[in-house]
Amino acid sequence: MNSLTIHEQRLPDVATSDAAHIRTTLDWVGMSEIALPFRLLDADRGEIACQGRAQAYVNICRPDVKGIHMSRLYLLLEAFAEQQLLTPRSLSDFLADKLATHREISDSACLALRFDLYLRRPALKSDHQGWKAYPVELLARLQQGRTQLELKLSIPYSSTCPCSASLSRQLLDQAMQREFGDGDSIDKAQLSRWLLSEQGSFATPHSQRSYAHLRIRLAPQQAFPLQALIERVEACLQTPVQTAVKREDEQEFARLNGHNLMFCEDAARRIKRTLDSMVPVEDFWLKVEHQESLHAHNAVAIATKGVAAGFKVELGG
Repeated sequence: MNSLTIHEQRLPDVATSDAAHIRTTLDWVGMSEIALPFRLLDADRGEIACQGRAQAYVNICRPDVKGIHMSRLYLLLEAFAEQQLLTPRSLSDFLADKLATHREISDSACLALRFDLYLRRPALKSDHQGWKAYPVELLARLQQGRTQLELKLSIPYSSTCPCSASLSRQLLDQAMQREFGDGDSIDKAQLSRWLLSEQGSFATPHSQRSYAHLRIRLAPQQAFPLQALIERVEACLQTPVQTAVKREDEQEFARLNGHNLMFCEDAARRIKRTLDSMVPVEDFWLKVEHQESLHAHNAVAIATKGVAAGFKVELGG
């Protein structure tokens, strides 16, 4: 009888001991949808506690190798998330450590994190505030000895159609002409009462919730500029969606929309100019999507920074 216990016996590992039946390389092998709490360093907010889902991969560059050590990737990721603050530098070091666990079969590694960044936003006029969640994806690749960091952000905002606003003003003018005739003078008090009545809302322009979807390639730095990116984009658009809203806040939101009429082309140009001015941004791809209340389809504009060997002007996100 074998005196070795089950823990002392060498357990078989066919994934790495057997040769591949079909001899070919594989671009990425690993795991997705890994539940992961972690701490991220933001350039403005400092340390932020996050919860997200991770994908961890290495490649197989030897065609004879059957598989990878998935448990090594998982345990290394768990230890990294628990013990270290997520920064561009620590993320680069983690990819190097991950690649070292598969140095015999791999020459590339990547990590993708998907999470919501929560920012507390004040109301426009009142003293209230509330939380807003911004979907974020962080992708890090180590290939040919170089780490590349990419961020994906989605930022919601409101857009009011300039064409619809113009047509609404024309209808309001026609209604006012019918109400007050062709006289040389109009009683201001009477005009004010008419404008404040339901008749004053003769026509309204269409507005819709809209989204700026961004892909950002980051230059090397000490922390992630997540809050700065969001705030700069919201500031250039000037109509971010709100959290806590009282009547004075809603009125101010209506004023902001009225003073910032924009087609999707206008929004894309505002964002492009803003990203062009940000030093941490090496390259970008942006897509603005106005989810029309007039049409059954969306209005879209896409732009890139236009650097050599950078993001292509592709239609997908």
